[in-house]
Amino acid sequence: MLKAKMFLDYEYRVGKLDRRVFGSFIEHLGRAVYTGIYEPTHPSSDEEGFRKDVIELVKALNTPIIRYPGGNFVSGYNWEDGVGPKDKRPKRLDLAWRSIEPNEVGINEFVSWSKKVNSEVMMAINLGTRGIDDAKNIVEYCNYPGGTYYSDLRISHGIKEPHKIKVWCLGNEMDGPWQIGHKTAVEYGRLAVESAKVMKWVDPTIELVVCGSSNPWMPTYPEWEYTVLDLTYEYVDYISMHIYYRKRPEDDTLTFVAKSIEMDNFIKTVASVCDVIKAKKRSKKTLNISFDEWNVWYHSAEKDRKVEPWQFAPPLCEEDYTVEDAILFGSMLITLLKNANRVKIACLAQLVNVIAPITTQPGGIAFKRTIYYPFMHASNMAKGDVLLTKVVSPKYDCKLYTDVPYVEGVAVYDEESKGLVVFAINRSLEESTLLEINIAGDTKYSRAEHIVLRDDDIYASNTLSNPDRVKPQSSIFEIKESKKIEIELPKFSWNVLRFTPS
Repeated sequence: MLKAKMFLDYEYRVGKLDRRVFGSFIEHLGRAVYTGIYEPTHPSSDEEGFRKDVIELVKALNTPIIRYPGGNFVSGYNWEDGVGPKDKRPKRLDLAWRSIEPNEVGINEFVSWSKKVNSEVMMAINLGTRGIDDAKNIVEYCNYPGGTYYSDLRISHGIKEPHKIKVWCLGNEMDGPWQIGHKTAVEYGRLAVESAKVMKWVDPTIELVVCGSSNPWMPTYPEWEYTVLDLTYEYVDYISMHIYYRKRPEDDTLTFVAKSIEMDNFIKTVASVCDVIKAKKRSKKTLNISFDEWNVWYHSAEKDRKVEPWQFAPPLCEEDYTVEDAILFGSMLITLLKNANRVKIACLAQLVNVIAPITTQPGGIAFKRTIYYPFMHASNMAKGDVLLTKVVSPKYDCKLYTDVPYVEGVAVYDEESKGLVVFAINRSLEESTLLEINIAGDTKYSRAEHIVLRDDDIYASNTLSNPDRVKPQSSIFEIKESKKIEIELPKFSWNVLRFTPS
C-alpha cells in the first residue's frame, strides 16, 4: 500500500468558493435541447414540453448558473428567431453544427426551464455575424422593465417581468478559425469593448465575460489574452477559458489522468496575463476567470464523422464516459477548486446528451454517466473556503509529465457549520493509498463519511441497458484522533471525505 499525507490549517485559505464554479452549459447542438431538456411528446414532459425526469437529474446536480445558447452556435444565431409565437419562428441552417434549428426553444423558454432547475442563465451574445446594436438590443429585451421597443416586445410575448440576466458572454472562441466571424485579437477586442459599453449603459448591474483563447494550444495564446485585455480591461469582469482533454492513441492511462496538470498551468498563465494588464493600466480592479467550457471529450469523434449533415437534433458529441474518464474529470474539478482565488465561474460543458453527465433516450429513460457523480458530490458538498491544501504523495513519471502525484486532493471548510470536506483521487492502477490527514485547528471531528467511485474495470461505463453499472459507494467511520485521520483510498478512485464536527 502506498502512503500519502495531507496537511490542513484553517488559517491558510486559498479563498472563498464562488458557487458559480459549479455552473454548466446548454448549447443548441446535437440533442442537448431537443430530445434532451425539451421533448414535448415524452411521457414525463410538463406543460412547456420540458422533460421532468431530466429536470430532476439536473436539480440534483445543484448547478447555480447555466451558459446558453452557445458555444459555436451563438456566432451565427439571431436571438429574435427564438422569441414570439412558435408557429411564426423560422427554421434555420445552423452552420456551426450543420444541423436544422427549428427555434422552438429560445431565450424565454430557456429562462423558464432554468428556474425549474433552480439556476441562473449566463447568456452568450453573437459577436460573430452581429455586433454592437444587437448587443444593446438583447440586453434591453431581457433586462429592461418596460416602456421601450425591445422591453415592450418581450412583454408582448407574455413575459411581463424582466429576466434580469446577470452574466453575459461577449461572443465565443473568437480566436478560432472554425468560428463564424473569426477575428484577430484587435478586431475582437475593439468590437467587444464597444459592445460592453452599450450593454452596461442599458443595464449597469450586469457582469461581462470577454473571450480568452479557445485552448492553450492556439498559436495566438497567450498574446490573444494580452491584446484583448489591453483593449477591454476596464469594461469587463472576467476572461473566459476553455479546455477539453482527449486520450490520444499513444496515451496510456497514467498519462491521460495526469492532464489536469496542464489545466493548472493554463489557469496560472491566464491569471498572470490579467495581472500584467492590471499593472500596465494601474488599475485597482482584479480581473477573474470564467472557465466556462471544460470536460473530457474524445469518444464520439468517429461516430460524429458519420453523422449526415442537415438533420434535426442529430446525435452529436455523445460521450460514453468511463471510470477512467471520471478520474481525470475529478482531478479537473480539484484543479478548479484549488484556484478558487481566481476562478469564480466555471461551466461543465455540457449538461445533457452533448459531452454530458446526463444522457436521454428519446421517449425513454434519462440516466447518469460516470462523470455525474464527482460533479454532484462537489457541487452539493463544497461550501465555504478552499483551504491551502498541501499533499505529500508518491509520484510517477509518464509519457508527457514527470513527478505526477498519485494522490491529489483539496479541502473545503465551512466556517459556519465547521464542516470539512476533502475531495481526492488516487491515480494508482495497482495499489490503494493510506492517506494521513493532519488538521491544525480547534475543531474536532468524531465521524466521517467516505464516498468512493471506482470499478475493477477502469473502462466500465453506464449505458442505456445498464444505467447503474458504475455508481458510488458510501460508508461511515468513527474518528479516534481528530488531528491525524487515516483513511484508505482504493486504487484508481475518486473519493469524498465529509467530516462531522464533534
